[in-house]
Amino acid sequence: MPVKVAEEWLGSCSGCEISILNLGETLLAVLPQLEFVHIPVLMDHKYFGQTGQGDVHHLEIPPATVGIVSGNIRNQEQLEVAEAMRASCDVLIALGTCATHGGIPALINSYSDADLFERYYRGCETTDAGPDPDDPALPKMLERTFALDEKVKVDLYLPGCPPHPDQIAEAIVALLEGRAPQLPSRSVCDTCPTKREGKGAVKQVRRFLQPPQFDPKKPLSEMRCLLEQGLLCMGPVTRAGCSGAGDDAPRCLSARVPCRGCYGPVKHDGNQMLDMLNALASNGIDIKGVVDRPGLLRFSGGHGRLMNPSRRVSACQK
Repeated sequence: MPVKVAEEWLGSCSGCEISILNLGETLLAVLPQLEFVHIPVLMDHKYFGQTGQGDVHHLEIPPATVGIVSGNIRNQEQLEVAEAMRASCDVLIALGTCATHGGIPALINSYSDADLFERYYRGCETTDAGPDPDDPALPKMLERTFALDEKVKVDLYLPGCPPHPDQIAEAIVALLEGRAPQLPSRSVCDTCPTKREGKGAVKQVRRFLQPPQFDPKKPLSEMRCLLEQGLLCMGPVTRAGCSGAGDDAPRCLSARVPCRGCYGPVKHDGNQMLDMLNALASNGIDIKGVVDRPGLLRFSGGHGRLMNPSRRVSACQK
């Protein structure tokens, strides 16, 4: 009997859903064993009955063995959908860094809603100025952007922006086979083949505004570690996985670009900003020169890692 699967996207861009499609032949192989009972990106299914009218007055998600949720939680509707998915699914998977750690949208946690509305409806260069929306039909904003497990219990985490198809395939196949999935647990640095010559070579890191030194005719293994070249690379504090299940090098490093941290912290409860500053300090690098420190949490600002200063003061007072 096929395994029933429900999938939802909350505050997301659909990149994780595209990554599911990028399973390619693997997806075709497992599809006969899966029955998608709810997946808005592919098929229509109304939350309140197929016509949106009648006797259905609460949000309904069909029962499923496996639930997959991408995106973070920022408003009341997304929270209700997440809770309905948790109630309807035996196993709930957080798909992508927005779901596992808040992702890029959690950067807004450093600002107030008033700042957000001012920028979005009046301050943006490409926007005709207008008032804040006040339609009562719109879902209410929550106080900040939340990762999925801040509101509901999560059974399996698949970080990445987006997750590599190999990791998604491993999770699906493992569930079908009744075993625990084998997912990466090391850092990007642990899988990076660049040359390292040791600590103390650099006293200050800089932003990636100029290309690193490397010979384009030589393999990546002949390029010196970008962090040792003085470029801010998040590899030491970012979970591996972007290269897939093979022995390929991390994707950003393969393009001679520093890791930006899109897979979130190596340990689920890690703090990429503090861990990165500690890593720099332990290498004798002056952390005072690191600009935009909150930007070190650009993919993992959920779980209260990023917070508007006024809310931080209020939380301390409590």
